[in-house]
Amino acid sequence: MRIVIAEDDPLLREGLALLLRAEGLDVVATAGTADGILDAIDEHKPDVAILDVRMPPTHTDEGIVAAVEARRRRPDLAVLVLSAYVEQSFATDLLVGGVTGLGYLLKERVGRVEEFLDALRRVADGGTAIDPDVVAQLFTRSRDDTRLERLSPRERDVLALMAEGLGNSAIAERLFVTDGAVHKHIRSIFAKLDLSPTDQMDRRVAAVLRYLDDVRRRT
Repeated sequence: MRIVIAEDDPLLREGLALLLRAEGLDVVATAGTADGILDAIDEHKPDVAILDVRMPPTHTDEGIVAAVEARRRRPDLAVLVLSAYVEQSFATDLLVGGVTGLGYLLKERVGRVEEFLDALRRVADGGTAIDPDVVAQLFTRSRDDTRLERLSPRERDVLALMAEGLGNSAIAERLFVTDGAVHKHIRSIFAKLDLSPTDQMDRRVAAVLRYLDDVRRRT
């Protein structure tokens, strides 16, 4: 696994690099700016990019902008974004492009090494790793919202695999059904969750966030 890291704090940047190298992972480049990490991505063609949200020069959204641009340049690039706080608007911007190979974690998770490494590997494998606190901010539902209970067991299986970042063909292969059957299940999921085609957020992303929020509440 080839990794690039963008973090303006040199201690955290080097600490992450040391941690990952100690795990036998290949950190091919580090950078302290968003422009620097985009150059590194173009040069080294990594499998995963780990980016801080707030970076120079303004320390606002440079990391998110870089993440979105990196995914535009290389749609197959897995991206794990780290943030000191839950920043709802930034996370929404990132999720618009879909959830495959995408993670958004609070920096405090880095200190929980196994949890952090598990999230990194999941994202690298094309899955999703969204911090529970981020999910809670992105999608808040009332206690009596029972829309997920409308789903059939098979629809819930499909939604769980969507949350892992699988596309329709991969879901069909995993469940031993046709692509057409998966498409019908997903349409039914959108209908039962009251997700309209005119919703601002991508319906697939919104459905996955509902699922992750439900898992968070149950654990």
